[in-house]
Amino acid sequence: MSQMLKSSGAMGIATLSSRVLGMVREMIYARFMGDGWVASAFVMALMIPNLFRRLLGEGALTAAFVPIFKEKEKLEGDAEMWRASNAVISGLLVAAGVLTLVAIAGLSVALGWFSFEGKLLLTLQLLRVMFPYLLLACLTAIFMAMLNARGHFFMPSLGSSVLNVVMISSVIWLAPQFGHSLQTRIFGLALGIVVAGVIQVLFQMPTLRQEGYTYAWEPPWQNETVREVVRRMIPGTIGVAVFQINVLLTQGIAYATDDKIVASYNYAVRLMELPQGVFGISMATYLLTTLSGLAAEKKYAEFKTTLGQGLGYISYLNLGATAVLVALAEPVMRLLFERGEFDAGSTQRAALALACLAPGLVAFSLANILARAFYALGDTKTPMQISMVCLVINLIIAIPLILSFKQGGLGLANSLSSLLNVGLLYYGLNRKLKGLDLTGLKKTVPWMLAAALFAGQLAWLAATLWARYVGHHNLPLKMGEVFLPLGVAVLSYWVVCLLLHIPQAHEFWRLLSRRFRAPPGR
Repeated sequence: MSQMLKSSGAMGIATLSSRVLGMVREMIYARFMGDGWVASAFVMALMIPNLFRRLLGEGALTAAFVPIFKEKEKLEGDAEMWRASNAVISGLLVAAGVLTLVAIAGLSVALGWFSFEGKLLLTLQLLRVMFPYLLLACLTAIFMAMLNARGHFFMPSLGSSVLNVVMISSVIWLAPQFGHSLQTRIFGLALGIVVAGVIQVLFQMPTLRQEGYTYAWEPPWQNETVREVVRRMIPGTIGVAVFQINVLLTQGIAYATDDKIVASYNYAVRLMELPQGVFGISMATYLLTTLSGLAAEKKYAEFKTTLGQGLGYISYLNLGATAVLVALAEPVMRLLFERGEFDAGSTQRAALALACLAPGLVAFSLANILARAFYALGDTKTPMQISMVCLVINLIIAIPLILSFKQGGLGLANSLSSLLNVGLLYYGLNRKLKGLDLTGLKKTVPWMLAAALFAGQLAWLAATLWARYVGHHNLPLKMGEVFLPLGVAVLSYWVVCLLLHIPQAHEFWRLLSRRFRAPPGR
């Protein structure tokens, strides 16, 4: 078993716990607020600090920072590495802090001077409460990047589980303190987002201290590392900005078209993030630090091999997950969310969004890995240019698709543009490295796809027969409608891939065999 699979697997276990708790959170959210206009207002408000969080924290900054962090570690030692880190963090505190204060002040003035009504008023009020989450999430992202670069993957990923626990608690304990109507109780969830951000930052600190890190103000104004990070992150920031503006525009169009689209689509996104987070994000996070180290040492042959292995694992795992999500979209939504304010109509709307979004799961994850390969090589410009092209196309095709298919249109547009993104990233990286040599993967992916289609058909057939002859009138029956077809699909996909001699299937078989053969205590 390769070190890649072990390390990303350890992080995947932590991510899985976080995603499961995140799913519990979404179930509680769905029961609490359904998919109506209040829920959509909450989702839209949270998008704004998330937009700036991704601009300043996740994505562009960490992608620019990690290769420099690894370079400092290898060439200049720990003391200079920590000093450079403090300069970057100081700059982040200033930028994110000023932006947060300006935004809150601006929102307060707008709400005081102008008359807003309905969902726009609620969206702006919620946004004012949640905006500080931007600063907290940025700090969390940079701390996690530092820990990942030092070889810590499990504990940083576990921080998201803590965040989800606090957010779940906000529904149970905070929301009832804000009144009796949903329009007032929703502010308890908004405050819970900020509290969760504080706790997530604090959760990273003990492990950082164990590594020898202590924060001390380091003036960022003339710091060479800060200038280099900013220089590298500008192209990525533009790409992220275009992406987030694209999301806001498409979601805004959806919000204006139908009150229910944004919230129901968000439930589908959250469900798809379970396999994407466990398999795709975990592998991409591991690869960024590993590929950055190989690039710094100019080990390009090993760089290509490692990247090819990562692409193979992601293709194998996420093709199977895609087949299951498409085939079982409605039964899964019914089991997880259909209670309280989330009714049968909500289930059908969210299931349509999931079925149309899930085909892009493999593309989302592959694009993440290919982009990080560029980042590890110090190139943030090319992924930015490619993402801008894809996002323009996404916006163009999303508008008619939303008007025609509502939630499904959003999912289809994202899936199609993500496939284009993968193709262009692969083409660009292949030219940059003068050949990736993915001959083996190109031969096995069609067979993986065939096995996934077969498994998906079996799952759909099993779920259809269950619904017709058994039904889903209570919780045990709903569980049976999901887990029996799921078991059939997973087993059939694995067995067929083994019979077809797919290397990744055999790799996981060897892993399981070793686990079962391992003596007690090991």
